[in-house]
Parts: sequence; structure tokens; C-alpha cells
Amino acid sequence: MKTLYEATSTAVGGRAGHVSTEAGNIDMDLSVPKSMGGDGGKGANPEQFFGCAYSACFGGAIQVIAKKKRIELSDDFSVTATIGFCEDEDGAFLEATLDCYIPGVDVKTGEDLINKAHEICPFSKATKDNITVTLNLLLDE
Repeated sequence: MKTLYEATSTAVGGRAGHVSTEAGNIDMDLSVPKSMGGDGGKGANPEQFFGCAYSACFGGAIQVIAKKKRIELSDDFSVTATIGFCEDEDGAFLEATLDCYIPGVDVKTGEDLINKAHEICPFSKATKDNITVTLNLLLDE
């Protein structure tokens, strides 16, 4: 395996602390949501970062599959990730829902795109058999 890119990030102070990247392009305070016992401040939280990263990566995977299949994607296709932080008797876990808006394709093509994207997306591979991931296809009405 050949490493194409590495990113180094540091979190200081846990969920209510501060995160930054070695490159300096992320330098943000964190806040714990009120629903999790925090102050609900203006800072971001790990679930938001994960959702942004997963949706961007999954969108890239859709682009790769579309290119291989010679499918032209609309400039406004999108992936919205909803990340849930859940608890049960075994502790805390995450769940993810990916709403994939792919205008201009039929249901069969859209489902094929997102299912194949789920097979190649590095975030999907990292979460496979670890968290529940629900894929939704959204089309023009």
C-alpha cells in the first residue's frame, strides 16, 4: 500500500477543548452540546467534524464511480451526513445517515452510484461493521 497523503491533527482538552492541524488550516475551539451535558457553546464537536469529513469523502467516491461509468454529475450534487451519538448499556457509539442528492439520474442509476461509492469510500470502509450507516438517495421531484 502506498500512502498518498497524511494529515496530522491534535485535540487538547477533550470534547470541550481545542483542535488544530499541523498545517494550520483548522484551529478551532470545541463545545459539548447541551443534550450531552455541555454548555452548547459556539465551538464545533467531533460529530460535526466527522460528518463533514464523511460527506466530503463519500461525495468524492460518488464522483469516482460516476466517472468510471461515464455518468455526468450535476454541479449541485451533494451528500449530507447526519451523525448520531448514541448510548446504550454497552456504552457510546455512533450512527450515520448519508443523504445523497444526485439530480438528473434515475433511481436505478442513483442507487447503483451510492452503493458502489459505499464500497470504495475510505470512511465507509473504516466504519464497516462498526457503526450503522444508512444510505438515502434523494432525487429531483
